[in-house]
Amino acid sequence: MVKAVLKKSERQQVLEKYLANNPFLTDEKLAQILGVSIQTVRLDRGELNIPELRQRLKEIARGNDRELRSLSSDELVGELIEMEADQYASSHLSISEDMAFQKTKIARGHHLFAQANSLAVAAIDAEVVLTGTARVSFKRPVYIGELVVARAVVKRKKGQKYLVRVISQVFDEIVLEGDFLVFVMSKEVWPVDENSC
Repeated sequence: MVKAVLKKSERQQVLEKYLANNPFLTDEKLAQILGVSIQTVRLDRGELNIPELRQRLKEIARGNDRELRSLSSDELVGELIEMEADQYASSHLSISEDMAFQKTKIARGHHLFAQANSLAVAAIDAEVVLTGTARVSFKRPVYIGELVVARAVVKRKKGQKYLVRVISQVFDEIVLEGDFLVFVMSKEVWPVDENSC
């Protein structure tokens, strides 16, 4: 959090720096960091021609779907943000009411797992990629309205096996960590389509 009261120009420089390092920051979080009102953050963003969070995410995600080989874009849980095939991938998932328990407003774990698992598969540059094993730890509950940003990093490759590490966060807090062992399935073992014979 910024302690000293900054001049407008200084505050706007700090705002730009924070958003350059983390474009997923909400106006509420920026207001908390800068020690100003949400309205002040919105006015500063407007003067700097920085769009709101949803628009920033759309701009980041634009065009990334073309890079997916192992999944179609509608099979990926969450929205793809960035990807470098066989190296890393990132996605975001906004938690809605239908993803959470009614009583507690806490997201059901299978949504967070599905985001991480589909991202681990999507990071691999192959036609068919399957999950062999997954070791996942949930670190804290995620609530309705929170934005979960997951990042998958390919740690190791041995033959057709890949070890992919996924860390999901809400702001800078880790909510899920997982190691996924995924396999590339060669065309020789794909099921035969009887209609193509």
